[in-house]
Amino acid sequence: MANASGSSSGETVGGEESALAEGSAPAHIPKVKVLDTVVDTFLQKLVSAGSYERFAKCYKRFYKLQPEMTRLIYDQFITQLQTSIREEISTIKEEGNLEAVLNSLDKIVEEAEGQKEPAWRPSGIPEDDVRSTLMPYFLQQQSSLKQLVQEQEQENVKLAEMVLEGRKQVLELQQQIQARKQAWQALSKKQKELATVLEDPE
Repeated sequence: MANASGSSSGETVGGEESALAEGSAPAHIPKVKVLDTVVDTFLQKLVSAGSYERFAKCYKRFYKLQPEMTRLIYDQFITQLQTSIREEISTIKEEGNLEAVLNSLDKIVEEAEGQKEPAWRPSGIPEDDVRSTLMPYFLQQQSSLKQLVQEQEQENVKLAEMVLEGRKQVLELQQQIQARKQAWQALSKKQKELATVLEDPE
């Protein structure tokens, strides 16, 4: 069962590869599809290498006693092995964000194919090549840093204004408290004078 499916799949993949070699497929194949094809081919070769006949030879005694059970165990083993490998590959693709990386590489290749200008080639002078490559990056970083500095300076100005405004409010509050204190003291003094007059009318 597994050999039959493996051979038919192998023929399909082989047919696709021959078609690609003949040029009947698109000129540019997405790298994600190439990776999936490589994984499928690997699994097919793995199944072919671990055929049922070899599996049965490793367990001759059990095979003679339970041939149907041996076949069932083999089929389950192959299925679980393929599933485990595919899940591991999927985990690696997700953790490494491989699909996005491969798609970006495809985009770079397509853009490079569409460019009419000749591709960059080293001039033979390492200093000039390094300078021409790194200078745009440094200029961009310098511009970004200047912008960050300006934004920070503006933020500092706002913070200074907020601090001055806070100090102004605190000073006004202190003045209000002092004024109320003086008013309370004056009122208390008048109340005492009034009480003294009422006690000693003469």
